[in-house]
Amino acid sequence: MNEDKTQESNNRFDEAFDRIKKATDMRTQVEIAKLLDIRQSSISDAKRRQSIPDSWLIKLYQIYNLNPNWIIDGEMPQFLGEQRGGALQVRESGETYGRKPKYYQMPVNSMSLPEQGQGPWTENSVETLAVPEQFYRPSLVFVRMDENDMEPVIQRGAYVGIDKERRTIRSGALYALDMPVEGLVIKRVFHDTENSRLILRSENQAYTEQALAAEGFGERVLGRVVCVFQEI
Repeated sequence: MNEDKTQESNNRFDEAFDRIKKATDMRTQVEIAKLLDIRQSSISDAKRRQSIPDSWLIKLYQIYNLNPNWIIDGEMPQFLGEQRGGALQVRESGETYGRKPKYYQMPVNSMSLPEQGQGPWTENSVETLAVPEQFYRPSLVFVRMDENDMEPVIQRGAYVGIDKERRTIRSGALYALDMPVEGLVIKRVFHDTENSRLILRSENQAYTEQALAAEGFGERVLGRVVCVFQEI
């Protein structure tokens, strides 16, 4: 009798883990561990205990909006509300509706300069983010917003997608800029043609705007902000 219960428990864990792999489009424990930000040995521990940890369920809900009951027991619906990637709710387009969504695991970079605080900003991955295919493009780089100067449009802690191929300044749009000492900053940029300069403006009115000469400004531009993943 106990042997039957053990086998049933084993089957439930394996089935739940298979559902996680299918929903995330991942095939190996290594990939799952990276997604959940855990050691691969943690998966072996969970299998030995025959229990999906609550922290996994929370992470999978935050990234994919997966229903914990669906993961554990296969109880529908699969998603709570609309499907989503990262922390941004995403509605499927007509052409992708009805098929399993695809996600790209992308590095998320710090906006800060290296410890010495000198030189240009460089990509420095600190975590990963599952990005829905409708947002993905090869020229995209993600950073995690580390200040509140762009609130409420971009909240502190938000994941910000920057297209490095879109560096031409369009007045009023949001851009990521490499600034001396500060590192990477995100500002709304406006043309001031009368004075041959550009105005950098924060959304948070507690921050004062900055003005920089238009000449040579393009060297500071990493790219244009094209998407933001954040809690709503």
